[in-house]
Amino acid sequence: MLTRLAKLLLLAGIAFYYTLVVFNNLADFNSNYEFIRHVLSMDSTSPGNHAMWRAVPWPVVHLVFYWMIIVWEFATGMLAWRGLVCLVRAFRGPATDFNAGKGVAVAALTLSLLMWLVAFLDVGGEWFLMWQSRTWNGQQEAFRMFVIVGFVLLLLLQPDADTQA
Repeated sequence: MLTRLAKLLLLAGIAFYYTLVVFNNLADFNSNYEFIRHVLSMDSTSPGNHAMWRAVPWPVVHLVFYWMIIVWEFATGMLAWRGLVCLVRAFRGPATDFNAGKGVAVAALTLSLLMWLVAFLDVGGEWFLMWQSRTWNGQQEAFRMFVIVGFVLLLLLQPDADTQA
């Protein structure tokens, strides 16, 4: 039961994280919007780089991209909370029920990993060369979250077994 509890608590931590992220993005909209704007505009990449044709200088695209990230984070958070509810309901049941209840949580954590990998590391980091910016580089934060969420996913995916008291 201790292993199940660890899985529940770590999933709850991820769900809580996404709740705070969405709240912060809405309550202080401009802070992270500025990050998105600078990354997509590529205005702080190395001078004279030959990939400036990739820059997207249009504010409407910045807003759409930012709102897509907020919706992605909201969906991830809601799935994480729903997955937590499923696992809490199966907590004291047989291992087969607990293992079967992991699906929504796995979906939430996978969606989270995809956001950090695709939106931040692939698109932001490599396509828009975020790694060249000293000010608007979120790769370390994205990598940190990718590792944390990946660890929780790997722990959650470990099959639970019924044990004798």
